Amino acid sequence: MEAKKLVILGSVNADHILNVAHFPLPGETISGNQFQMVFGGKGANQAVAAGRCGANISFLACLGNDDIGKKAKTQLMTDNIDTNSIELIDDVATGVALIFVNQQGENVIGIHAGANGRLDTSYVQRYGNIIKEADALLMQLESPLDSVLKAAEIAKQENVQVILNPAPAQALPDELLSLVDIITPNETETEYLTGIKVIDDESAQLAADVLHHKGIKTVLITLGSRGVWVSEKNNKGCIVPAFKVKAVDTIAAGDTFNGALITALLEGQSMMPAIKFAHAAAAIAVTRAGAQPSVPWRHEVDAFLASSL
Repeated sequence: MEAKKLVILGSVNADHILNVAHFPLPGETISGNQFQMVFGGKGANQAVAAGRCGANISFLACLGNDDIGKKAKTQLMTDNIDTNSIELIDDVATGVALIFVNQQGENVIGIHAGANGRLDTSYVQRYGNIIKEADALLMQLESPLDSVLKAAEIAKQENVQVILNPAPAQALPDELLSLVDIITPNETETEYLTGIKVIDDESAQLAADVLHHKGIKTVLITLGSRGVWVSEKNNKGCIVPAFKVKAVDTIAAGDTFNGALITALLEGQSMMPAIKFAHAAAAIAVTRAGAQPSVPWRHEVDAFLASSL
């Protein structure tokens, strides 16, 4: 039997990563100790995580028709991703992310959307049949918001499960939130969406209840090294602890979690085992540098889980 179909709609960036002792202050110039350019973007990172974990996945995205865009598309093809719907745009550059990583593995990021901004509603409509034929649609917020809404509307009409990773943080209309089945915000994004600062289990549940009231069945608030607060509508939530590892950097950790989580759910795993699988994938990712280079393959995740029993 063919594996259930996942569609990811989202961004692709060329990540320029500089490792520094500390983040620069305004007006300060600092020297980095390592630089690399690798492919990233939240959509692409999540697609790579799903592809490497074994998902049957198509990726909806726009790249510049430039050397970087062509190389990025070729790279995605090697990660078990159907790239037929990725468009190369002539008059715009591939998206760029400028990233500082400090000695604690924390990062700050600035993004230029570039070709990601061309993923407009007309693009979504052109590839609407891919969404309609899927079992699940995973999206983030580095694409135009009206396109995210249009894709969610198409999915909902066909009873396709909609998963939203609401990052980068921003306020969202209830019109969109009402179409979401699973949402995966971090603490900052949760506060943007609910007005509630997540500082403990009680505040996490209060925030989850606000999102449930907006129509979302399943809320997963990612809490970094603490783990994930998971709440199903009409049930009391709980925390699922993360695995303890020494982080090199946290770039793409959340994206890896999301891609791995949806892959496990589409394979028929229930929520708790799926979260543990996603935790394992993210734990491996933070022990490696960069975005997509840090994303593990399925056999690595399975081995990590087996060693953790």
